[in-house]
Amino acid sequence: MRGTKNVQRRSLLLAAGDVVEAAGERFRQSARRGAVHELSSAQFAVPSISATDAVRWVYENGMVGTRDGRAVYEQIMGGPVDERCPLCGQGVVRTLDHFLPKKMFPALCVDPLNLVPACADCNHAKGEGMPLNAETTPLHPYLDRIDQDSWLDARVVDSSPLWLDFFVSPPPQWDPVLIARTRHHFALFGLARLFAIQANRTVSSIRRQLTDLLHSSGSDAVRAYLREEAGTRLGDRLNGWEGVTYRALACDEAFCSGAFSS
Repeated sequence: MRGTKNVQRRSLLLAAGDVVEAAGERFRQSARRGAVHELSSAQFAVPSISATDAVRWVYENGMVGTRDGRAVYEQIMGGPVDERCPLCGQGVVRTLDHFLPKKMFPALCVDPLNLVPACADCNHAKGEGMPLNAETTPLHPYLDRIDQDSWLDARVVDSSPLWLDFFVSPPPQWDPVLIARTRHHFALFGLARLFAIQANRTVSSIRRQLTDLLHSSGSDAVRAYLREEAGTRLGDRLNGWEGVTYRALACDEAFCSGAFSS
């Protein structure tokens, strides 16, 4: 009986091959146009197979649950060279996130473009929802390559303990939809708080060094040190929170004059 069911299952999956391939191309075309939000789940059903069965047979059993399939899973998950989550740039990749929910879009459940390496926090934050419009479509790390432009900034908040406020500061050539999407992505994954926590740890780690530098050489020396560190880090990652942190600190007169000691 089990052998008969396996043969039937294989037959159904093979028969769906052309439909699945067409669904992948439809997804790519929509993504290039920035029209993912217009896609209907009805267009991505697998013929004669329920969404639950398609996900279980192809993704859960076929990709995650077999040796050969798992090798592909691990290969995709290992895409980021430094193991950092491409959605937040900070967390360690632990899983694959479906850019479009697999239960709503079963024909895309193992499509490489729909599988994004992610940390556990980002995978949870994104959830299973669909964007309502172009402006609320999260950035796709394979398609929306925005880090050739400087878009991340921060300011020092006058509080105790010191806190940095990170925000999106888009360049003038960006179109309004990209600006809205970047801000939505920033809010969806809680990047302001995530980066601020890391920045606060950085300030704590260099406080003693800054204090000694201030006492020995003055605020100009503190500022010069912070600018040099900012340049080094921004040269490596233009929108990395570390470089932006040092840049923001260097631009704050009170901080360079000793506010870091409070």
